[in-house]
Amino acid sequence: MSAMTRARGWASSLAVYLEYRTIIMLLLGFAAGLPFLLVFSTLSAWLREAGVSRTDIGLMSYVGLAYTIKFLWAPVIDHIRLPLLDRLLGKRRAWMVLAQLVAATALLGLSLQDPAQSLMPVVIFALILAFASATQDIAVDAWRIEAAPDEKQGAMAATYQLGYRVALIASGAGALFIAEGVSWSAAYFTMALLMGVGLGAALLAPRVAEAEAPAIGEETVERFVHRMHADGRMARVTGWVYRAIVAPFVDFFGRYGWWSLVLLALIGLYRVPDFVMGVMANPLYIDLGFELSTIATIVKFYGIWMTIAGALVGGIVTAKIGVLRALLLGAVAAAGTNLVFVWLVFRGADAAALTVTISVENFSGGFAGTCLIAYMSSLVNHNFAATQYALFSSAFALPGKLIGGQSGVMVDGFSASEAFTRPFMEMAGHLTAQTAGYIPFFATTAIMGLPAIVLILIVMAFQPRPAPAVQT
Repeated sequence: MSAMTRARGWASSLAVYLEYRTIIMLLLGFAAGLPFLLVFSTLSAWLREAGVSRTDIGLMSYVGLAYTIKFLWAPVIDHIRLPLLDRLLGKRRAWMVLAQLVAATALLGLSLQDPAQSLMPVVIFALILAFASATQDIAVDAWRIEAAPDEKQGAMAATYQLGYRVALIASGAGALFIAEGVSWSAAYFTMALLMGVGLGAALLAPRVAEAEAPAIGEETVERFVHRMHADGRMARVTGWVYRAIVAPFVDFFGRYGWWSLVLLALIGLYRVPDFVMGVMANPLYIDLGFELSTIATIVKFYGIWMTIAGALVGGIVTAKIGVLRALLLGAVAAAGTNLVFVWLVFRGADAAALTVTISVENFSGGFAGTCLIAYMSSLVNHNFAATQYALFSSAFALPGKLIGGQSGVMVDGFSASEAFTRPFMEMAGHLTAQTAGYIPFFATTAIMGLPAIVLILIVMAFQPRPAPAVQT
């Protein structure tokens, strides 16, 4: 291949990033990423500063379960058309706009609350925000799949990730800077205004030809309806339920058989260490004595770029050595880097130590995340892309979110036990019972990564292959 031919190939590959739909994808990625930290770590920092207990903060993370169970209503969004908005915008953009308006309203509601006075209104608005954000994710993913051919999906996904990470800077570092300089109310009000970026992108996005429900075995549908003893209108409703909800799952389990349970377990356990430790990360920084501006600069701003770097390297490594081998490297890195937080606790409020910790943790997290996305994408049947990908993305978060809700209980339990805290307090004079409890906690989260590593090794050894797509 000549140098001129290679140059033209690179130019053609880069040109896709300047296309109109790719730029829209960048803005939609920003809108998708903006609410995420506002119901997780940013909200945790606000609650901790307001004096909310670590146990309650850990329990608050359960509002994020909306992201993990979104597969339950993904088929509805895939098939239901919203009155009026659908005629004006099309199915995908209509759901985007509705979800963004609800998310912005929830952020405005949060900006008016004081968690030190009453936690319940904060819980309610955070729950609304999480469900609206998860709904937006489903609609944006479906639009991305339908807006570009397969050969351009890589560029669409890359720009989506870039927009998403920039939004994490805004809702992480940006929100903390505003909170320290003005107030938490001002921070959340500003985030509500920034949802306008996504709203504008949804309105300006081209209306694409939307995929219809895939052709499936009508005899199978009729048998299902007959077993439900349905007729007339109920028969039509039952048939719709089968096509929209049952068929995608029948397809996946039919193609992989009992291995599907192993694959779902692998996906579900892969990021458990990150999810569980992530809930307590911001409370750790505050308990160690870091200022909000330091957390914003190192964790929320610098850390995002380290995550982006890890994600890019993960993509390169996946292409070079294969998905499963890269997945194994990511699992080992994600679990092992939890131990770096043990070192940080011993170092105390040391900005340099925090920078090293965030460098290692975020790079490995970005690397592992890219490997997992590549692996989940390889399992999807394109006829059921939206619902099956929602299933996988829900499965990968569910166990970590469930265990993560108890993370505050774990830290408080370790802190209350002299058997766990006294040896560490004797090793480092600056440690208190409150901060020493984080050491066994992060050691525990590292151990939580072992089951995923074992499952990856099993899958690598047996290499389960999908059967031909079943007639659903």
